[in-house]
Amino acid sequence: MDSYKVEQVPSPLNVLGEGPHWSIEQQCLYYNDIYGGTIHRYDYAENKTYTAKLDGYPVISFITPVKGRKTEFIIGTDKKITLIHWDGVSEQAKFLKTIGEVEFDLPNNRFNDAKTDFKGRFYGGTMRLEAKGDIFEVRLGSFYRYDAKQKKFVVLKKNIGVSNGLCWNETGNLLYYIDSCDLDVKEYHVDENGDLSNERKVIDFTVDGARPPFVPDGMTIDTEGFLYVATFGGSTVFKINPRNGKIELEIKLPCEQVTSAAFGGPNLDVLFVTTAAKEFKTPQPPPAGALFKITGLNAKGTPMYSVDLS
Repeated sequence: MDSYKVEQVPSPLNVLGEGPHWSIEQQCLYYNDIYGGTIHRYDYAENKTYTAKLDGYPVISFITPVKGRKTEFIIGTDKKITLIHWDGVSEQAKFLKTIGEVEFDLPNNRFNDAKTDFKGRFYGGTMRLEAKGDIFEVRLGSFYRYDAKQKKFVVLKKNIGVSNGLCWNETGNLLYYIDSCDLDVKEYHVDENGDLSNERKVIDFTVDGARPPFVPDGMTIDTEGFLYVATFGGSTVFKINPRNGKIELEIKLPCEQVTSAAFGGPNLDVLFVTTAAKEFKTPQPPPAGALFKITGLNAKGTPMYSVDLS
């Protein structure tokens, strides 16, 4: 019998909860509701979630703290990286400036998942808006690295369906990446500049060439290199051995649309999981859209990093 425990955290029920980022410095979890247009801070010590909106920005794709600036964050707004100010408590965040924008010629695209590597470099990708049709119809997205010194985006991959989960091994020389429309997880070698090579498929979720009843979504990693892949439509987070593609554990959640995961807590041994209540399917009953914490996994996550804009 599995020894893990799943608990619902005091939190709002998100339309499309996403982007969990554990801040070691602040001992809290930041995350966002993409189509609820809100950002959240779950305070671990208080066991309480604070929520804010940003006027004029109904869609927020991700949230990442800025290195050295306690009350500044970058968020994904449409195809832009936007710098904001938030004290983590107030119900209103403040726009500061636009950091950069991509895909001026693709008005129906938006940023999706994004993270920062151990050097503070931003990685994130795009997708066509879900409202424009089946995600499997077109591949208009790209996957980027942002060079803060030169203030420019570097294209790492094109022909992306839905740019989604990403994480690095503990030494930072391997990137794991999900394009949800590929229904797999891929591994890349990362060079000194942050560019990718040596693509390798870690696991293929198709069954005899057919689509599974879910798509792989967000992802995180532990110190032993095991991947934790959220399944949108699958009620599960898979623990996967990237060396042989074996599913080591199926972590079950009490809702169908599981979106992402991140280790946190004082010892980085609590797995936080975001979920969605509606998105573009039939509304899901509670606790869909809630934030969950999973304990008893006997695993420890790798640190997450703030973005370096210097």
